[in-house]
Amino acid sequence: MRTALVLLFLLALAAVPGALLPQRSLNAGKVDEYIAARPILGPIFDRLELFDVFASFWFTAVYVLLMVSLVGCLIPRLREHLRAVRSAPVPVPRNLSRLPHHHQGLLPEPTDQALDRVLDLLRGWRLTTRTEPGPVQAVSAEKGYLREAGNLVFHFSLVGLLVAVATGRLFGYEGSVIVIADGGPGLCNTSPAVYDSFRAGAATDGTGLEPFCLKVEDFSADYLDNGQAEMFTSTLSYQTGTDIGTDRWQRYQVRVNEPLRLGDERVYLTGHGYAPRFTVTFPDGQQRTETLQFAPEDATTFLSSGAMRFDPPGGTYPDPDERRRNQIAIEGLFAPTAAFNGTLLTSVFPDLRDPAVAVDIYKGDTGLDTGIPQSIFSLNAEMINQGRLVKQARVNLRPGEHTTLADGTTVRFDGAEEFAYLQVSHDPAQNWVLVFAITMMGGLVASLVIKRRRIWVRLRPAGGGTAVELGGLARTDHAGWGPEFTDICRRLDPGASPAAKEDR
Repeated sequence: MRTALVLLFLLALAAVPGALLPQRSLNAGKVDEYIAARPILGPIFDRLELFDVFASFWFTAVYVLLMVSLVGCLIPRLREHLRAVRSAPVPVPRNLSRLPHHHQGLLPEPTDQALDRVLDLLRGWRLTTRTEPGPVQAVSAEKGYLREAGNLVFHFSLVGLLVAVATGRLFGYEGSVIVIADGGPGLCNTSPAVYDSFRAGAATDGTGLEPFCLKVEDFSADYLDNGQAEMFTSTLSYQTGTDIGTDRWQRYQVRVNEPLRLGDERVYLTGHGYAPRFTVTFPDGQQRTETLQFAPEDATTFLSSGAMRFDPPGGTYPDPDERRRNQIAIEGLFAPTAAFNGTLLTSVFPDLRDPAVAVDIYKGDTGLDTGIPQSIFSLNAEMINQGRLVKQARVNLRPGEHTTLADGTTVRFDGAEEFAYLQVSHDPAQNWVLVFAITMMGGLVASLVIKRRRIWVRLRPAGGGTAVELGGLARTDHAGWGPEFTDICRRLDPGASPAAKEDR
């Protein structure tokens, strides 16, 4: 048990870096930023797996050793408890006066009747009656076996909980995705490709996902006067089973810590932001409209930054090279409640009260067909530095306002939609985690409330009556065993004044 306690402490200590450092499973971008900002420590921490603490070899080693240690100490305790349950209560000690609780008295009835009274009084206790020389009747009674049983249930449930959590990590997955809250197409859980980030368990390859579809109908946030968020609520429409592919949708309101549960899947609302909408009208009159999320730069006012890229519609520029040279790109800031200091845009409140954007508009090759990965929140700086993407204008726009470029292209800001950041978690062992958590609490309560105690009674003939002597012993004397012993003595001998000594 000492080894198990040491390993439990080491497990808690090993989890500290997971709370202090960004974890790759939660936010890979933050990990990259941390490493880039600390070119010496960052790579060292990465080699030590401090950015993947809960999947690291050393955390797993402590975890497994703790389980082995717990099982190693619980099996002998279980055997000992079963042996104690099967065995009879120990015989009456020779000198009962040396026990922590002791009482001597005289009963008016004969020994046989006194014995019947004792047995009736101790109904519900585990009893053994013996005859000693004299003739003397000796009664051994014991109660509280469930205390050790509760202790064992608690520790075996802890092992079960660890196994269930490990199973969930092996066979589960987590996917995160941003969905515009406009009742649009949403997503269907068919492939890891539908997620912005996806983490599969070690025994999961990302195939065979439980199918369901959902879309975000709306999103609302409640704010205090100082701009602090009070509650986020999003209405989801979802399809499962035979409803998929039909026009039958069910609705559910998701709140923070109130996920949508679909079998073993849980859909959490973990964040939100804004997605500005722009319409680009090319010189021939054809239009492109796009709504794309911007990344919040300020968590208090939700001043956000982002970028958009527009490829001319088919037929506007028949020549592929000319079409590539006439792509439109937008990069800048979005404010849900705008305030201008001259031409400098900022936001003063996180709610969508007075939206505005401050953007740079570029024309040229955005690199959409180069095959080089790009951030959706910023333009490729190399394209700008090489002159392949040229700035055409810098403007501040409110909803409905537009600007016209030199070639007649117009860029209009149409407003913004809110987006919901959803996390889909699949854990096939989540029900077992709940079961073991409940049994852990039940076992803990039983081990704290139930008292293991023993009573010994010796009855000797004394004239026409019976001399009675009682002794009591319990490991948890200070938890209320003394008053219980006193009550038993007084019910047997109304004039009793039992003596009690402090347990040592």
